[in-house]
Amino acid sequence: MEIRIYYEDTDCGGVVYYANYLKYFERARTHYLEERRLSVADLRDQGTQFVVVHAELDYRSPGRYGDTLVIDTTLADSTQASVTFAHVVRERTTGRLVVEGSAKLVTVDEQLKVKRLDKPTLAALQGPPQTRS
Repeated sequence: MEIRIYYEDTDCGGVVYYANYLKYFERARTHYLEERRLSVADLRDQGTQFVVVHAELDYRSPGRYGDTLVIDTTLADSTQASVTFAHVVRERTTGRLVVEGSAKLVTVDEQLKVKRLDKPTLAALQGPPQTRS
């Protein structure tokens, strides 16, 4: 997915504020789910939520005001109760590596107790993007 960098995303030097990459990762994970016909809202309504338990980022070069960043998101690992997403962020025009990172999420119920994913949801997460008809 692509993210265009606006002034609000940057510090006073025009560089993307470091914490914003976590927000971009969140958007990319939602996009990943939607490409597999999974909805965060539908999962929540069915009693399943995702909670980030670990995140790490390596800043390779600055994203700047006016850049368009491309975020490649893959499923790095999955179990019945957790998923780990890997994210690679590049500047669209040059392909320059900006940030690499990952986030591990556990699935929980409404009381925030660990919950196993059902087999169809886990299979969708592990599968390829679906085309819209």
